[in-house]
Amino acid sequence: GPFWAKKDDGAWSIPKGLVDENEDELTAAQRETEEELGVKVDGPFARLGDYRQPGGKIVSAWSVEATINIDVTTIKSNSFTMEWPPRSGSLKAFPEVDRAGWFTLPEAEVKILNGQRPMLSDFARQQGAG
Repeated sequence: GPFWAKKDDGAWSIPKGLVDENEDELTAAQRETEEELGVKVDGPFARLGDYRQPGGKIVSAWSVEATINIDVTTIKSNSFTMEWPPRSGSLKAFPEVDRAGWFTLPEAEVKILNGQRPMLSDFARQQGAG
């Protein structure tokens, strides 16, 4: 959305969202990735863990080994509506994800939100890299 449009380091996030009724966490993660990036991800998934975010929400994260052929400049995200500019009374639609990127682990540690950095540490440990 507009609050994040000009931010970069410390502003990136993994795809995430709420678990729907009658849906397990992995299915929700796959659905959210498809909704936010427009790509279906299949492969052997490994649970990274549950992570409390600064706002108090718990995020369950997964890693996957998969071949994903996606041009990050052509992602197709779902959208949300919010009042913009603030207190203007005007509603405007924004893409839930305005850009995507592929990063090395050291690059990702700089780019990702502070509250999600432990996911990268656990991923590195899981892969034997940390």
